[in-house]
Amino acid sequence: MEPSTLCQSVRLHAARMPRQTALYCGDAAITWSELDGSTTTLARWLRDQGLQPGDRVAVYAPNSMELVQLFLAAQKAGLIAATVNTRLKPVEIGVILEHAQPKLAFCDPALRPTLDEAGVACPVIERLPDLAAGAEDLPDYGPAQPAVIIYTSGTTGKPKGVLHTQGSLFQKGVKSAPLNSAPPDSVRLGSLPMMHVSGLWFLSTGIYLGAPTALLPKFEAGAALDAIEAYGATAMGGLPTMIQALVEEQAVRPRDVSSLRWAVSGGDVVSPTLQERFAELFGTELLELYGMSEMCAICINPSGGVRKGSAGVPLDGIQVRSVDDQGLPLPDGEVGEIAIRGSSLFAGYWDDPEATGAAVRNGWLHTGDLGLVDADGYVWFRGRKKEIIIRAGSNISPQEVEEALYKHPAVLEAGVIGLPCPTNGERVAAFVVLRDGHAADAETLRQFARQHIADYKAPEDVHFLLVLPKNSVGKVQRRALREALVAQ
Repeated sequence: MEPSTLCQSVRLHAARMPRQTALYCGDAAITWSELDGSTTTLARWLRDQGLQPGDRVAVYAPNSMELVQLFLAAQKAGLIAATVNTRLKPVEIGVILEHAQPKLAFCDPALRPTLDEAGVACPVIERLPDLAAGAEDLPDYGPAQPAVIIYTSGTTGKPKGVLHTQGSLFQKGVKSAPLNSAPPDSVRLGSLPMMHVSGLWFLSTGIYLGAPTALLPKFEAGAALDAIEAYGATAMGGLPTMIQALVEEQAVRPRDVSSLRWAVSGGDVVSPTLQERFAELFGTELLELYGMSEMCAICINPSGGVRKGSAGVPLDGIQVRSVDDQGLPLPDGEVGEIAIRGSSLFAGYWDDPEATGAAVRNGWLHTGDLGLVDADGYVWFRGRKKEIIIRAGSNISPQEVEEALYKHPAVLEAGVIGLPCPTNGERVAAFVVLRDGHAADAETLRQFARQHIADYKAPEDVHFLLVLPKNSVGKVQRRALREALVAQ
């Protein structure tokens, strides 16, 4: 019988290859047989604590074997894991805990003071219990069982709880499997945090394929490169800010990364300039992924058929179209709101039917992103609906202006927003972080941008910062850029 959940996949691998490694973390390793047995025992323990199917377990910890075991054990017990990003402040954590109403929390010991300051009201465990195997059978929960609440980064307001079922988590691995062949020597680098949908997607794909994952508790460019070299990692994923850090580190202190055969980046626009630099230094293409918490991987630029600047083609079984304000599909090449549907789509926003109904209409998720689908099925991202700059009646994508600035050798990071203008509605303002040892003034960058984009798109204002404000998952916070300007 073919599996339809991640827990069923683990059980299948435990039967077929019990002694093969499922997870690495530092010097430790665990086999598929050990992973299956330990998560079943832990699931029984969770039920013995009085937790019932549908109860929430808050998880607040960096990547670790224990975290993977808890995610799987919760699913085996019919529970829902509620993720808490480790970069959040106590007040932000308090909002999530109030919303999720967990019956139990798992917390890394080093983070316990922050959790206590947030006002956790349920019992907290800092280590998984050391348990002996038991004989009690557990129900085999199917794909419809709720599995995890992933809290969004809250770029447009308070974070929403994105509910995924065991089936939609499993489908994340299924959809990506054709792009992730798993030969015997395959090792996946788990550098993405599992508190974020991208980390769960990467883990889910590895579990579906039966490929081992080497977990990094915390991303740091040097440690990630060391891990690629040490484990012979063949596949990895990272947010654009992570990839940028890897490129900078590899350029200065190169490691042996020849084992790497597949790399993907998403979560924000991936600059073509960054893709080119990655290919030069790592010897393999950096494939751009378009996704979101509500579905994760939607499109990936296919290897060998990459169209730089595009988000690629939809994965098998996922449909993408551009729609107008009435939700009607637009012709090929016409920009509108991106709408998506498929079997890995989320089940809705936790305890928020109004938000769910506003976002999902007739089975299609209306993403709030602007883009187009060309005649060959490639999806082109054009920014968030609320971020588009309208200057003298013309729409300007912040990402297009940022890419023009990234081509300048002195520019390390760039963020672009629209500011009120009495004559043209909005003007284009750029915020730039320069590379160490490089110099450029505002006029130089304005003129440089005009060499690559139309004059009306080029930034009128250029501000220099030491670092760009980013949210808990590494995306540039455009709202914070406006606030920084006001504060100056």
